[in-house]
Amino acid sequence: MIYTVTFNPCLDYVMHTGELDFGHTNRSESEEFSVGGKGINVSVILSNLGLDTKALGFTAGFVGEYIKRQVEEYGIKADFIDLPEGVSRINVKIKSSQETEINGQGPHIPSECIEELFKKIDLLVKGDTLVLAGSIPQSLPDNIYERIMQRLDGRGINIIVDATGDLLVNVLKYHPFLIKPNNDELGEIFGLSELTDEQIVSCAEKLRGMGARNVLVSMGKHGAILVDENSLVTKIGCPQGKPVNTVGSGDSMVAGFIAGYILKKDYKFALQLGTAAGSATALSIGLGSKDEIERQLDIVKSM
Repeated sequence: MIYTVTFNPCLDYVMHTGELDFGHTNRSESEEFSVGGKGINVSVILSNLGLDTKALGFTAGFVGEYIKRQVEEYGIKADFIDLPEGVSRINVKIKSSQETEINGQGPHIPSECIEELFKKIDLLVKGDTLVLAGSIPQSLPDNIYERIMQRLDGRGINIIVDATGDLLVNVLKYHPFLIKPNNDELGEIFGLSELTDEQIVSCAEKLRGMGARNVLVSMGKHGAILVDENSLVTKIGCPQGKPVNTVGSGDSMVAGFIAGYILKKDYKFALQLGTAAGSATALSIGLGSKDEIERQLDIVKSM
């Protein structure tokens, strides 16, 4: 089973407007809702690709109930912990001549609910996969990723971490199966900017030396570089096209990589499917569908 953890899931409320007139009433031209959160995004793509996945995390109030219903409609097993107070966050995204976002904070997560999450995670068994993705809400301890990985250390569970800065570096001692910084995040870790391919490979090897088994570095329109646990370096390009939506494309790449590795136990195919999934989302209004991912995979394979 593939488990994902979304500590602070949200409802994205997207409003398309004409030119905003600040200080006055504005009316939307169209609206759309979607459930968000990096872990949930990963689960959606995995489900689109036909893999079983269970979403863990915290929800609260009427928004939390909506999130759970939507997740289950995607074909994902929802196993969220209901918080005693508050409401899951709503993020307002205004799309006019410029895009403006107002992201909610989310509800307080008490210590007893954290312990309940730990109990669920303790049920994972050898061969399972766990995805830890995204930032940490203020009400959670900043070492929550470390505490989770320490509990699972040595149990044969493949853990994927998609995080930044110290949150990522501090878990490397527990040998995550995969980490996926982008090139800018990689540079921030090592105090570098505008990395060359050679520098990306060098930094990825350093992260492997610190404990990561596989390091996947996404580079936007320039593709990605994988340095795998066999020290094999593979660079892949990105299918051409005008991006429609970059939100969730990194999460889609993570999901595609996981699916590819589970299906064939082959890192080259995992990288191809990850790239195809990320591109499918970037070229779609929402997260990439199975048909679009397969179309992009054919393109990737022919590159």
